[in-house]
Amino acid sequence: MKMTARGSIAALMTCMAVAGAATPAMASSVPVGVPLGAVETSLGVPTPEVATGVPVPVVGAPDVPRHHTGDLLPTPLVPVIPIGTELGRTGVTSPVPNLLGRPETDGEGSLDSPATTLLARSAGVVVGAPIGMPDGSNYGLPNLVAPKLGVIAPELTGAPSALLGLR
Repeated sequence: MKMTARGSIAALMTCMAVAGAATPAMASSVPVGVPLGAVETSLGVPTPEVATGVPVPVVGAPDVPRHHTGDLLPTPLVPVIPIGTELGRTGVTSPVPNLLGRPETDGEGSLDSPATTLLARSAGVVVGAPIGMPDGSNYGLPNLVAPKLGVIAPELTGAPSALLGLR
C-alpha cells in the first residue's frame, strides 16, 4: 500500500480530531486503592482498607481581556484562568476489636468523604497606563494620569465533607 501526502495529512487530521474529542470525556479523578496487604502480612494485624481518587485538574479557557472606553490597556491585562477538578471519593475502613472489652462487640470504623467538585481561578493583574487618551484641548497630546495597578484575588470554591461511622 502506498501512502500519499494527501493521505498522510488526512490521517494526521483524523488523529488530532479524535484526540481533541476524547479530552473533555476524561475523568476528573482517577480511583486509587492503597495496597496495605504487605503490612498486614508482616505485622500480623488487620490493616485498614484505603481507597481514594487522585484529582486530575482540567484547565478551562482564560477570561477574555475587555477594552473599556478611556483605557489604553485591556482589563485584565493578565487573564484569570479557571481550573476545575473533582476530589474523588475517599473511604477508609478499619477493624475495631473489643470496642467494649468483649469480643462480641467487635466492629468496623469507617471514614468516608464523598466526591466533590473543586473550582479554582488563578490571580489576574489589572494595569492602567500612566497616560490617558489623546485630548483635543491639549493639541491632541494625552494627559498624564495616575497609573492603576491591581491584583485580582485567586478563588477556591468547593464543599468537601466527611462522614465518620462505626458499625
